[in-house]
Amino acid sequence: MPSEPEPRPAVAAPRRPVRALTRFAGVTVLAGALVVGVSATALAAPGPSAAAVRVSAAPPTAADAAAKPPRTTHGPCAYTETPDEPAARPVPLPPDPRRTPARGSVRVTLATNHGPIGLTLDRAAAPCTVQSFLHLIGKRFYDRTPCHRLTAYPTLSVLQCGDPSGTGEGGPGYRYRDELPTDLPPAPTDPTGERRVYARGVLAMANAGPDTNGSQFFLVYANSALRPNYTIFGEVDAAGLATLDRIAAGGVAPTAEDPAPVDGAPALPVTIRKAVRWHHHH
Repeated sequence: MPSEPEPRPAVAAPRRPVRALTRFAGVTVLAGALVVGVSATALAAPGPSAAAVRVSAAPPTAADAAAKPPRTTHGPCAYTETPDEPAARPVPLPPDPRRTPARGSVRVTLATNHGPIGLTLDRAAAPCTVQSFLHLIGKRFYDRTPCHRLTAYPTLSVLQCGDPSGTGEGGPGYRYRDELPTDLPPAPTDPTGERRVYARGVLAMANAGPDTNGSQFFLVYANSALRPNYTIFGEVDAAGLATLDRIAAGGVAPTAEDPAPVDGAPALPVTIRKAVRWHHHH
């Protein structure tokens, strides 16, 4: 069975820009490599002007900045800054209350250029993920952002979104732990028994390895076979599935290297114009 690239942002891959395209199209599980564009901001050390005025101390260097531990919130979700992977769009760390809401559901609509994608977020399944997702919606992080990746493998059929940079490498400047599903049925297509069914309609987080959740997520439009390494935090409604089907029917955009790709940018460009949380009044 082919081992498809999984729904991962490229942030944790080795920093070898030349291999970005081959990894994206290839069979390794990481879907890309970190591209040079990101490092310009990551390596910018604080300017010497302000610091030099103080007690003749040397201006801070990039090494000093790296030595400072990243900020982490104090609640159970422990959202942690990622200085090496600066935010694609500035956003503060999410609130992290001692009692993270872990009951009930929240309705969200992604208004796209192809129609609405309604989501029901499940706080019980993934309280920290829902908390972060709602925080990003509230800060308008997802507004006017592309869905950069469509896959059309027989065993991986997803639309991946949530990176304002549209490169597959952008995130919110923080990461947090996995809240993995434990009850998914084994994928009938996988003789090893390792992969599970991520069913049509599932909403899950993309990641770059254990406990690297950020802002990228994926929407499953046909049953997919994945290792259970991706936090499921909600589901897509019927109207949203109809929107996904229209996007998927357009296929993946051909490139010079691959005239009929099954993994890449959607041929019908997808933009989340606005992400809206619905507040129910009781």
